[in-house]
Amino acid sequence: MGREVVTVTLWRLHVDVADQPGQLGALAAAIGGCGANIVSLHVVGEPAQDGAVTDELLVRVPRQLAVPDLVEAVEASGFRVTVVVQADAQALADPVSTALALAHCVAVDPGSAAQAVAALLRADLAGDGAPPAAHHAEIGTGPTRVRLRRSWPFTATEISRAAALIELASSSDGRRPPPTRISVQLTDGAQVLLRPATAADAPLVAALHARCSPQTRSLRSLPTRPVLSATVLHQLIGADGSASLLAVTPDGGAAIGLGNLIRSAPDTSEIALVVEDAWQGRGVGTALARNLVELARGDGVTEIVALSQAGNSALTRVLRRAGLRPRGRLEGGALRVRASLQPDEPLPATSTQASMA
Repeated sequence: MGREVVTVTLWRLHVDVADQPGQLGALAAAIGGCGANIVSLHVVGEPAQDGAVTDELLVRVPRQLAVPDLVEAVEASGFRVTVVVQADAQALADPVSTALALAHCVAVDPGSAAQAVAALLRADLAGDGAPPAAHHAEIGTGPTRVRLRRSWPFTATEISRAAALIELASSSDGRRPPPTRISVQLTDGAQVLLRPATAADAPLVAALHARCSPQTRSLRSLPTRPVLSATVLHQLIGADGSASLLAVTPDGGAAIGLGNLIRSAPDTSEIALVVEDAWQGRGVGTALARNLVELARGDGVTEIVALSQAGNSALTRVLRRAGLRPRGRLEGGALRVRASLQPDEPLPATSTQASMA
């Protein structure tokens, strides 16, 4: 007896799903009712203010079902379809196994990093003269920068994974020494480790931001929402070339503080600190500030500046404990603090400074 062969194609769909009970079930019913089958699903991007998310679905579509008819059925059920792209069999591969295999290739041959990143994100390398594509991404800096192109959007999670591969390539070929770790004892006797942040620390930094209270995020001039955009996360881990210092628990499993040093002028750097609420008042911020100040001095910086909300007296206290003599001024409702790194700099007496003493 002959067998009936059913030919199917794979399609990648991005669908906006409201944060309401039963929405995923209704979406699955709409797709299944057309004779298609959901192979995998995961959330991409950030939740909207109302909690709605964008789901990326890998769908098996039978040959007799036209994709426009599938999209029409999904949208008729109350969903918005934003991306429709045909996928190939590689999309069925286990993403964890693929990432581990590519990481092994990069560790053995760091020169394969660009091709590995492209394979990980199922994208094409976008060299000079490459044909146009709907979406582009640049990962890494300097000689390790990789430019990618594909027909559907890149997500923050994908960018973080790709950055970790590039970081692995840099450390494997000897161009970058292993990060220096400094053990610090806090005022209550607890121990933390300070070390430079790398691209692989993106998940730790994102989790640190999510655990901080909205007030703590606001004082650091960070978004008050618990989810960071890919651009902000990229800056916080120092992927833009700035210095980024991470305070982690001794087992390295959690980040509890972060300090950034951003060159704002030839002889001036801006310092920014954030410490998880449960670890505040224990010396984490002071330890981060002291090490960033030493880093700035070694880099030829003669003045440190910091910006925060008016009334943030903790900022000036931390800088004093780091050995500086900060002076502050209110500018447009914000507090701007400046501190010279020059020895024996006279401290001008101002009414603003006196109020913060």
